[in-house]
Amino acid sequence: MPISFKVNGKEHTLDVEEDMPLLWALRDELGLTGTKFGCGIAACGACTVQVDGTAMRSCSIPVSYADGSEITTIEGLADPEAEAGGLSPLQQAWIERQVPQCGYCQSGMLMAVDALLKENPQPSDEEVGAAITNICRCGSYPRVLAAIRDVTRA
Repeated sequence: MPISFKVNGKEHTLDVEEDMPLLWALRDELGLTGTKFGCGIAACGACTVQVDGTAMRSCSIPVSYADGSEITTIEGLADPEAEAGGLSPLQQAWIERQVPQCGYCQSGMLMAVDALLKENPQPSDEEVGAAITNICRCGSYPRVLAAIRDVTRA
């Protein structure tokens, strides 16, 4: 079944099984490997992308759900017009605060935080905690919060 959507501003039509997880369509069919497979049950958040601006766990969304949608992956988060080598302010804060350790969960974490900040540019610590449920086995949460604060103060 042909499924069409826009990913990072580019139109794509895929002829795949409609129940294929969006994660595999992005990684295997489109070669966008920044989105990671973590748990496969939408618990960890490593696979988080934005579908029509909403952070969603792509491992549990059938690709047919995304038909006609606009999807943003970590590869689309960067701003080619930005001064910092195309990095978004959020990505730059991540680097400055040295958020990642192993880094595996960070693309999903960035996508979730970006969606939150678009919806609520000045979230409280409680609102961040409620909205960002991504799991980081390295425990980078204090640095994540510091990076978010850097962006919200800017």
